[in-house]
Amino acid sequence: MATEKITKRGRWKEGESGNPNGRKPGTGAVAKLRESIAAHLPEIITQLVIKAKEGDAQAARLLLERVLPPMKAIEQPVELSLPDGEGMTAQGVAIVQAVAAGILAPGQGAALLTGLGALARIKEIDELEKRITQLEGGEYANN
Repeated sequence: MATEKITKRGRWKEGESGNPNGRKPGTGAVAKLRESIAAHLPEIITQLVIKAKEGDAQAARLLLERVLPPMKAIEQPVELSLPDGEGMTAQGVAIVQAVAAGILAPGQGAALLTGLGALARIKEIDELEKRITQLEGGEYANN
């Protein structure tokens, strides 16, 4: 029975088709189009190279985009000392000043400020948890 192949969540098991007698892979319109292009691929590439050498910027761009991956900016690590024990506001100000002075890239400063904000929320949750524990401990002690 077909329902035995269905998992608990109502999905087919991985690797099993819901329609085993259906269309075979590679027989669709896209596959046929790819086959017809593949037959002419060497000639197409040759023409693109010729046009790129003649100065066609679009042909050159198309070739280079497919052959060379785009370069990604790499940020260099920077050592930054933040004020310790003065609170998170002072640390945030130090980060903004480092960006303004050119010590940190704006993206690095934004990432550090985001991390500082996340750390502030974590500290806030820890403090709330401690307060709740203290309140519950005091309440149960009075009962």
